[in-house]
Amino acid sequence: MGIFDFVKGVGKKLGIGGDDAPPSADSLKKELDSHKLGTDDVHVEVQGDTAVLKGKVDDQSIFEKAVIAVGNTLGVSKVQADELKVGGAAAAKEPVFYTVKKGDNLWKIAEAQYGKGQGVKNTVIFEANKPMLTSPDKIYPGQVLRIPDISAS
Repeated sequence: MGIFDFVKGVGKKLGIGGDDAPPSADSLKKELDSHKLGTDDVHVEVQGDTAVLKGKVDDQSIFEKAVIAVGNTLGVSKVQADELKVGGAAAAKEPVFYTVKKGDNLWKIAEAQYGKGQGVKNTVIFEANKPMLTSPDKIYPGQVLRIPDISAS
């Protein structure tokens, strides 16, 4: 699947290290598991400011949520997920991610991603990013969100 870029200087702070220090593999795994996504078979390694995810998840949505749960952590600039496999018969697709800009809200993001007049689809984006998002109003510049494919629905 590749390597996914994140903003190193924003995100959830784990531990007590300096802001520019990458978090430990253990703290990233603990953060990932705290979301109860079904990532028990996922292993996390840290190489510099890159988090490497290895193992297996059951479906595409768990794959994408695992990437953003780890990537939206202070000190992580990239998530490498080449060795994170998606189980089942369906082949994994390249995910669509969006980096929040200053002044964005979920309505604006939905219109930008799905087309003019589709702001009402903001709830789809919010639901796709739970449990990492706890409120549609709590997004911040630099945060990466997953944008689900709505063409199938």
